[in-house]
Amino acid sequence: MPNSLPSSLRILLTNNTLASRAGSEMYIRDLAIALMKLGHFPLAYSPVLGEVAEELKRATVPVIDDLRSLNEPPDLIHGQHHLETMMAVLRFPRTPAVFFCHGWLPWEELPPVFPSILRYVAVDDLCRERLLTTEGISPTSISVIYNFVDLERFKARGDWREAAQSALIFSNYATDNSHTRTIRAACLRAGIERVDIAGMGSGNPLANPECVLGDYDVVFAKARCALEAMACGCAVIVADFAGLAGMVTTDNVGRMRTLNFGARTMQGGAVTEESVLRELGRYDADDARRVSKWIRVEADMSSALDRVLSVYADVLADGQENGGNAGPAASDERSAATADYLRCLVPVLKSRYELDHKAHQAVSAGAELIERLAAREAEFALKSQEADATQAALAQRLTALEAELLLRTQDAASAQAELAHGHALRDAKFASDLEELARARDQFADRLGVREAELDAIHSSRAWKAIVRYGRLKAWLRRS
Repeated sequence: MPNSLPSSLRILLTNNTLASRAGSEMYIRDLAIALMKLGHFPLAYSPVLGEVAEELKRATVPVIDDLRSLNEPPDLIHGQHHLETMMAVLRFPRTPAVFFCHGWLPWEELPPVFPSILRYVAVDDLCRERLLTTEGISPTSISVIYNFVDLERFKARGDWREAAQSALIFSNYATDNSHTRTIRAACLRAGIERVDIAGMGSGNPLANPECVLGDYDVVFAKARCALEAMACGCAVIVADFAGLAGMVTTDNVGRMRTLNFGARTMQGGAVTEESVLRELGRYDADDARRVSKWIRVEADMSSALDRVLSVYADVLADGQENGGNAGPAASDERSAATADYLRCLVPVLKSRYELDHKAHQAVSAGAELIERLAAREAEFALKSQEADATQAALAQRLTALEAELLLRTQDAASAQAELAHGHALRDAKFASDLEELARARDQFADRLGVREAELDAIHSSRAWKAIVRYGRLKAWLRRS
């Protein structure tokens, strides 16, 4: 610890939120608790509080969401994110401040310029470039303190598997999307069947990642998540929605460390099954062990904390030299810096106004649409009532028709039964008549047989034969 730093400082740390477990929130939490353990009095400010704020409170670190509740000025302002930092330095204009930049792209990381902000800290070389180029901040006012890992929490694993058997996609941006599905598919092709997802996006945030990271052989992560996984001994493939940097090895860990294993490193490749499969093929248990050992030396939180405290000491020394920014000239300078800061907000605020105006128009159009919809719904309800009445009338008519049909069906059945009975009687009478005719026919045949027998007897008699001969003689005499 620097000798020039007072042993007990009141340090105000700002952040845009202290709600979810994201990178800068975890940085504030770890740093505040570490400062408290050294005997300082850190207090955290953010207008948005949540889980991280509660964790800080449990560690006895005060947390506020309104700077008006802080009646005594802090000794030092540790600013993160420009809106919250500017609120703090405007509230306490004579308190020296240092601004920490954690990102290249986010608008919240825009470095503010104000007389009491005496130092700037970048967490990697790309953030340093932002500080240099965005506002032309002097390089002498910039320090680079790479991200760190609390080695007391993140213990190194005891053994490494020769072949990877499990993988974790560790990111707040990881959801069930094409990026994670691609990684899963590549892992399955590599023989890794256990592939889990952790982070806010997946609905599985890890409150204590140090307790589970050691269970995985390979971790897909970036930035702080990658650091924590390497500290535990996992083989890390730097990958996220931004792209694929590849497997961290002893050959590239130093270079990737200076870029915080972040966005700049992932510009070189896309996340495809083939590219992920290629990086999985570079898994080497011995190399993962060596990378972990290097990270535990280079990214130790205690070393980073010493550098942070050294920057604090420089800021306090410069603040004393400037006399606490007192006097009319200092006041004018603060006013000019405030005007410049407000000027940089104008494009954002105006674009927000335009968005709000368009949103208002959309809301008005939506309200009109809702009114029209309500009118259509009322009309529809009326027509539905009419349809219901018509349907009821039709149902009643149908019931009457069904009753009439049933009655007629019963009549038809009765008539059919009566007709069938008549047919049966007719058929019986016809059968009886046929039998009677058959008997008469048999009787006639019997009588006919008797007569034919009598006739045959006559024809066979001598008298008949004599008569026949007499007739023939008579016919002959007539011709003679």
